[in-house]
Amino acid sequence: MRKILILFTVLFVSNFYAQDILPLKERASFINKLQKDRFNNLLPDLMDKTDIDMWVLITREYNEDPIIKTMLPPTWLNARRTTILVFSLDKKTKEFDAVAIARYAFGDNIPSIWNKEEEPNQWEALKEYIISKNPNKIGINTSSYESLADGLSKYHYDQLYNVLPSNYRKKLVSAEDLSIAWIETRTDLEMTIFTQLVEISSSIIREAFSTKVITPGITTTDDVVWWMREKVLDLGLDTWFHPSVDVQREDNSDLYAFDGLSKFDIIQPGDLIHCDFGITYLTLNTDTQELGYILKPGEVNAPDYLINALKEGNRVQDIFTNNFKQGVTGNEILKKSLAQGKAEGLRPSIYTHPLGTYGHSAGTTLGMWDSQGGVPFSGDYPLQFNTSYAIELNTTVYLPEWKKDIRIMLEVPGFFGEDGFRYIKGRQTEYILIGPKQEGLTD
Repeated sequence: MRKILILFTVLFVSNFYAQDILPLKERASFINKLQKDRFNNLLPDLMDKTDIDMWVLITREYNEDPIIKTMLPPTWLNARRTTILVFSLDKKTKEFDAVAIARYAFGDNIPSIWNKEEEPNQWEALKEYIISKNPNKIGINTSSYESLADGLSKYHYDQLYNVLPSNYRKKLVSAEDLSIAWIETRTDLEMTIFTQLVEISSSIIREAFSTKVITPGITTTDDVVWWMREKVLDLGLDTWFHPSVDVQREDNSDLYAFDGLSKFDIIQPGDLIHCDFGITYLTLNTDTQELGYILKPGEVNAPDYLINALKEGNRVQDIFTNNFKQGVTGNEILKKSLAQGKAEGLRPSIYTHPLGTYGHSAGTTLGMWDSQGGVPFSGDYPLQFNTSYAIELNTTVYLPEWKKDIRIMLEVPGFFGEDGFRYIKGRQTEYILIGPKQEGLTD
C-alpha cells in the first residue's frame, strides 16, 4: 500500500493542476494498482462482513454484469466470451482466493485456472472448483431492488443451477449486500484521487462560466452545454450523463431547471445561471451543480438578495450533512433534515444519491426530487462509513425584487467516514461571476 501511495504522490500531487490529465498508459497502470488494492485489501473484509464465503460472477461480452464492469482490467473495454470470476474466503484461516474460470486471465490481478484442453466444458470446470472449496454460501448477483446487484442473466443462472449438485444448489444466495458494499465502499487510495476529480470538474465549470465561453445576449445555455461536452472530449475524459445548463431571471418565466426549455434560452445580464455536470476518470465519477451570475454593466458582484438566497442553500446543506450518522437510514436522515429546515423557515428539497464507481451508485439514497416522503429499499438502507455521495438538494426562495420564487440548486461530492462528513473538495459559497473583468475581480 505504501508503494501505491508513493506512486500516487509522484503522478498526481507533484505539480498537479486542475486539468493535468494522465496519459492513457499511466492511467491504466494506476487503475491496475487501484483494483489490486480493492481485490486484496477490501473485498475479503466485505465478504466476511456480509457473511458470503464464495462470490460467483458470470457475464459475457457486451452484456456485462454491472459489478464486473467495475472490475474490468484497464486494457479490457468489455468482458471476453463468457467470463466467470470466483472469489472465495475461508472463514477460519481468512485465506482469500480470486480466480477466473475463463479462457483468459482477467488482467494482471486474477489468473485463469480453466484448462480447456483438460476440461472442455467451462461449466463443469466451475462446478469442480466450487466443490473443491465447499463454501457455505454461494453469493450470486440477483436482486429485486438494486439494479447494480442484479447482473446475473437468467441463462447464466440456469447454467449454474443445473450444473451444481442438489446440495450445492441450496447454498445459492443473493449477494445483494455484498454487491452494494463493493460498489459503495471507498478506499483510502480512491479518496485521494477523488479530490483531483472534483477539482477537474470544478475547473471545467468555471471555464464554461466565464467570458471565454459566454457572451451575454448571444450565447445560449445549449451552447455552453456542448462546449462542456467538447472540453471533456478534448481532455480525453468522459461524461457519464449529458450536462444541463439553465437560467432563472427576473421575468414571467417558470422555474427553468425543470421545464425542459432552458436549452433554448439566450443568456442575458442579470441571469442566475446553473449547471449540472459530471465526469468519469480513473474508475470514479463526479456529479456537481454550481451557480453563476451574469453581471450587469457596472456591477462587481451579484445582488445582495441573490447572495442571501445562496446562504439559505448552504444552510440546508449544513442541516442535512450534520444529520449523517452511521447505521441511520437515508429515509430517517431525510425526514429529520426536512423537518429541521422547515422549522427554520426554509423550503428545502433533498435528493442525494451515492456517488463513486457509478454516478447514480448503490447504497443509501436520501430522497428523490419526486419522493420527499422517503424512498423504498435504497432509502431504508443504513448509512455506512467510507462512502461517498452527491449532496444534491435545493431550497426555494421568494425574491420580492423579482416577485417570484427561485430555486437555489446545489450539488457537491462529499464523503462520510469515521470522522464524520466532509466535502471532498469544498463547496460553493459564492457565485461564479461572469462579465467584464473589473479591478479586483476575475471571471
